[in-house]
Amino acid sequence: MEVPVTGIAFDSREVSKGSVFIAVPGTLSDGHDYIKSAIERGAVAVVCERLPPTITEGITYVTVRKSAQALGIIASNFYGNPSDKLKLIGVTGTNGKTTTVTLLYQLFTALGYNVGMISTVENRIIDDVVPSTHTTPNPIQLNELLKHMAKAGCTFAFMEVSSHAVDQERIAGLNFAGAVFSNITHDHLDYHKTFENYIRAKKKFFDELSPEAFALVNADDKRGMVMLQNTRASKHTYGLRKMVDFKAKVISSSLEGLELEVGGKNAWFKMIGDFNAYNLLAAFGTAVLLGEDPDEVLLHLSASTGAPGRFERVMPGSRITAIVDYAHTPDALKNVLETISAVRTGNEQVITVVGCGGNRDKTKRPLMASIACKLSDKVVFTSDNPRDEDPMEIIRDMQTGILPTEAKKTVVLADREEAIKTACLMARDNDIVLVAGKGHETYQEIKGVKHPFDDREVMIRVLKLLNDQGN
Repeated sequence: MEVPVTGIAFDSREVSKGSVFIAVPGTLSDGHDYIKSAIERGAVAVVCERLPPTITEGITYVTVRKSAQALGIIASNFYGNPSDKLKLIGVTGTNGKTTTVTLLYQLFTALGYNVGMISTVENRIIDDVVPSTHTTPNPIQLNELLKHMAKAGCTFAFMEVSSHAVDQERIAGLNFAGAVFSNITHDHLDYHKTFENYIRAKKKFFDELSPEAFALVNADDKRGMVMLQNTRASKHTYGLRKMVDFKAKVISSSLEGLELEVGGKNAWFKMIGDFNAYNLLAAFGTAVLLGEDPDEVLLHLSASTGAPGRFERVMPGSRITAIVDYAHTPDALKNVLETISAVRTGNEQVITVVGCGGNRDKTKRPLMASIACKLSDKVVFTSDNPRDEDPMEIIRDMQTGILPTEAKKTVVLADREEAIKTACLMARDNDIVLVAGKGHETYQEIKGVKHPFDDREVMIRVLKLLNDQGN
């Protein structure tokens, strides 16, 4: 056990001389099959759930009950337990994670702290941007990031915690000062198989919090109180409708922003829609639980802009209202379209461009199409990230969710750029065009290749052309 270790790896290809290799069973391959390869590359120790048939002399083998969990704990120890050196807050839920984490990053930066952020869009160490590949990185990347944050002097770190990350033990070994739950709706059933498994994964995050941590949940979501059932953390709630610890009331809502009454005080926010009222309230409650002054928190939150690609208006002042949103679940799409319906002022048409990702939960495809048709005047079905699937097959799956009477309001254009152009060309002055599904993403994934593609850039090109023609 006294063998010096110079690095850790769970991918045999990343093993270097002196590494410890953790053999983790995965969804596509099993790390136990690569123990021999890891040793050949220089691993001096192996952590595994079962010993290999052949034991190599001079190698230390450690058997554990769950190697994925051991990986998190080992990574945390290897990097000096960085989550103990700052206040780490995790935000989980189907929708709102990225916006809430971004709001907290912007808020605590404005309050004068050095802040770290780990999100779907990007990771940040104070002002430095570190590209993001997953909602929650793997345990080695995660602890390395946190170590850099602590070394840079970060006091707080705010991170998204996905259900995959909890299930795969990516956050094992981390010390969370607090956890926030936004909501839970239909998503990731391709991975979790059942809705109960999905809920259980979210709940596990709260079950494992320490007594010194806080748990803040959206009590308006029927699963919110479920998250608190077995947690040892202090329990807190937020919402718009129920008796809660942190409550807000929507005074007014428009395409310009939100006026909310929070804790008896009125404040104006640049963000749009009731769903953002929940995100703002989650950030407010978190900040107050972290000891910040409520009035100062409201003041800085009112200047926050949220995350890119989340109900983002493109070229305000154009003759049509163009909105890009990451909505890629039925509930998120419904929230965005209901928000648009609520802030419409007259006879504007709502034209929605929407697709569904390939190699992902197929059961949500007809639901997405149904919601788009019910809450839009016109719908353009298109390709999202088809991955290894045929885009037209995905669209046909979506079309099973619409009524024959709704079909006449739909157009099918698998080419996403053409779909966005067509939607903008169909729009009259003041109409609202929503492009849903990709938000901040700057690529389209087709057959294992990420092609450059940004909904916002396409819309800007089309809007400039339309504005020039209008002049």
